Amino acid sequence: MSGTSNAAGHDPRVLVLMGVSGCGKTTVAALLAGRFGWEFEEGDSLHPASNVEKMHAGHPLTDEDRWPWLAEVADWIEAELDSGKHGVITCSALKRSYREVLNRRGTGVEFVYLAGTQQQIAARLAARQGHFMPASLLQSQFTDLEEPQDDEPAIRVDIGPAPRKIVQSIIDALGLGTSNPLD
Repeated sequence: MSGTSNAAGHDPRVLVLMGVSGCGKTTVAALLAGRFGWEFEEGDSLHPASNVEKMHAGHPLTDEDRWPWLAEVADWIEAELDSGKHGVITCSALKRSYREVLNRRGTGVEFVYLAGTQQQIAARLAARQGHFMPASLLQSQFTDLEEPQDDEPAIRVDIGPAPRKIVQSIIDALGLGTSNPLD
């Protein structure tokens, strides 16, 4: 399967799997991209080394720290859309202003907010290994979180079910069906 738009004229779209650290963005995004053969990017891999070092040391990022990273994520989104490809990328996109940067063209981007309680996510972070984001920064993420509003191109999906069920919820909410209707 190809990630490009088809001759029927379906415009490419990029899904941004968003939410606080530990909500399951990477797991769900990889399953979703794999389901349709879409391009996939782990947004954390686009962080500058200084951001990774800061978080690894237990210090929350500031808006100033995040702007260059968000620009990189937005550039990836733009490149996918410009090349006519569908894609999935992970990005916390905690604030509306961040989502505005990511959706700077105003079309082709849909946010999938993976929503969970602080208790659910803290339990996940306690079990997670090998990630630079320590569980001690979870509170700062919830403090910064501005949930998407009705006027934003976003859907909200609860993180309680198993990842495959979450993927199906996303497919149903976005009208993607069981096969890739866009390709």
